[in-house]
Amino acid sequence: MRIKQQYRKNWKLFWQYLFLSLVGVVLLMPLLWMVATSLKSMEEIVSFPPNLFPEQLRWENYPNTIKAFPFVRYTLNTLFITIFVVLGNVLSNSFIAYGFAKLKFPGKRFLFILVLSTMMIPGFVTMIPQYILFSKMGWVGTYLPLIVPSFFGSAFNIFLVRQYYMTINDELIEAAQMDGASHLYIWSRVMIPLSKPVLVTIALNAFNGAWNDFLGPLLYIHNEELYTLQIGLQSFKNQSTTQWNYLMVGACLVLLPTLVLFFLAQNYFIEGIDLTGGSKN
Repeated sequence: MRIKQQYRKNWKLFWQYLFLSLVGVVLLMPLLWMVATSLKSMEEIVSFPPNLFPEQLRWENYPNTIKAFPFVRYTLNTLFITIFVVLGNVLSNSFIAYGFAKLKFPGKRFLFILVLSTMMIPGFVTMIPQYILFSKMGWVGTYLPLIVPSFFGSAFNIFLVRQYYMTINDELIEAAQMDGASHLYIWSRVMIPLSKPVLVTIALNAFNGAWNDFLGPLLYIHNEELYTLQIGLQSFKNQSTTQWNYLMVGACLVLLPTLVLFFLAQNYFIEGIDLTGGSKN
């Protein structure tokens, strides 16, 4: 009887892994096609029927792409924005979440619900008012509209960090207060070191959002010298003759940092998501 149950269990696991493997292959096909195209010549790309794998690996496509348009400058521009966006998201969301999780003040519950309700407002609704506001302030044409909003928190990240902070015992805060520590000290020296998983999760999400942002720079950046990678690739694509192999090289290089960061921090990411689902208090 036990052998039969074990056999059924193994057979069930086999079909589950087979199904997940097939789904994984389907999801990875566009990525594989992108990498393969980046190593082809233009003759191979336009040939019919198309071949998935290149006949000859054209590794020179990568240095040629970097020389074909200001790739390094666009990368530095994107990195500059991304660093400040990540910093702003980590600091602002953790600071606001600390107040909702550990401080007591009148109307806290109502204010928290009000913050969460802003998630129901589509971003396209506030796009025009924000553009008008930043235009009145003289920020259009600079990076400020892309960076400054990240220092005012976001509802989802506040909720995520607040849920994590709720799992931290209040006795730590009470002990620190007995030693004369202020809330600012407790937040910076106690809460932040204890909440690395959720902060890494926020940082990864912020990095991914800022690094791959297309609409924001499209709206606010008009000077070609200030272009980000996404806008730079689009302008490169709009040239009279699109070099699709070079375009795929650019897409691969843009995707690479996100993949590397996720694999390096995936344990923190999974732990941060897992622990925010419950509360000890």
